[in-house]
Amino acid sequence: MDSTAMIDARLGAHLDTMARIRQDADLIAAIARGIDLMTACFRNGGRVYFCGNGGSAADAQHLAAEFSGRFYFDRPVLPADALHCNTSYLTAVGNDYGYEQVFARLISGLGRKGDILVGLSTSGNSANILRAFEVCREKGVTTIAMTGASGGRMKELADLLINIPATDTPRIQEAHITVGHILCERVEDNIFGSGK
Repeated sequence: MDSTAMIDARLGAHLDTMARIRQDADLIAAIARGIDLMTACFRNGGRVYFCGNGGSAADAQHLAAEFSGRFYFDRPVLPADALHCNTSYLTAVGNDYGYEQVFARLISGLGRKGDILVGLSTSGNSANILRAFEVCREKGVTTIAMTGASGGRMKELADLLINIPATDTPRIQEAHITVGHILCERVEDNIFGSGK
């Protein structure tokens, strides 16, 4: 396959994933439920945390920044953070307790009842996110899983599943950012009114 054909194929696969999302009424309802949960969390003084590994860590950090910085317009901070951003913490806990504990240990100290933890994992099987979701269940922190088609093991632990109808990692991650931007836009609008 030459470069032009490859580019066309990847763009076509991206558009096919987006079309499947648009046609899935249950998935659209799950995204809308995520908007409602996040809006209520922020309105009640809660915080939204994000976690992921690799590219999903970058996506988690990106979405946290959209809330804590700004999305479409200037407004007060919506308290959100990604759990992997302190490398000293991450490497110390990974070394001393095991990498599967890095998110669980931090959310056990930071998370409060009424907060939300969003876990991004294309497979839905990331051990460190699964462990964090278990801690959240004990603490009353709401969990939202953003995964690929199957939902993996996170499906059973999450309070809300947003599972992208794809199995190819890049297509799932592209959709996570698109859905994440929709969440950010609507939550910002719900709380502050449209700045556009």
